[in-house]
Amino acid sequence: MNTYLERLRYYQPEISKAFLETGNMLFFATLAAVVIGLPLGTLIFLTRKNGVMENKFFSFFFNGYVNVIRSFPFLLFVVALIPFTRFVLGTSFGTAAASFPLAFIAVAIYARLVEQTLLEVPDEVIELAYSLGASKKQLVFHFLYGEARSGLVLSLTSVIISMVSYSTIMGVVGGGGIGDFAIRYGYQRYESDVMYTMIVFMILLVMLVQLCGTLIARKMDKRKK
Repeated sequence: MNTYLERLRYYQPEISKAFLETGNMLFFATLAAVVIGLPLGTLIFLTRKNGVMENKFFSFFFNGYVNVIRSFPFLLFVVALIPFTRFVLGTSFGTAAASFPLAFIAVAIYARLVEQTLLEVPDEVIELAYSLGASKKQLVFHFLYGEARSGLVLSLTSVIISMVSYSTIMGVVGGGGIGDFAIRYGYQRYESDVMYTMIVFMILLVMLVQLCGTLIARKMDKRKK
């Protein structure tokens, strides 16, 4: 036990750095999901067949983007995106470079979940919005988002949890993080106790994210009021 605790104390600076790197990757991926994925998913919903803003071209384009990104093997996607990452950020190595492909994935996943959540909104809500003379902006922000807000929060929670999993392999581009630390310092150095400790930390992180998301969604659920 003493040896185990001594190893943890020895690695403490690296562990803290790994948590910070994972936090940065999750932050930027989540930000991209909300800022880009939410409106993208909304547009997919609105431009679908028989949608409020039915448009075959935009529907095909938006759905095509989401389908391609989601079906792309993630590790190959990270490698394939290196030239573009270097062009945009000036580097293809480090936490910022690792956050770039994660953001693409987060946007695609959340966009699809947003569309599915909005599809569950009763047609009566849209009919009510029209009967009250609501504009498209009011329809989206006051009626659709208002009705689906709990589901949108739960969907975002699922995206964040998925990003925790995806972040574990970002050591490929020097992104670091908890998963990369577990592999480099635990698995490759045959210190299994360190590796399993990091796994437990990640499980606890996922549980914390799920708990927070569930509590927020429950608080925002209109049906509970």
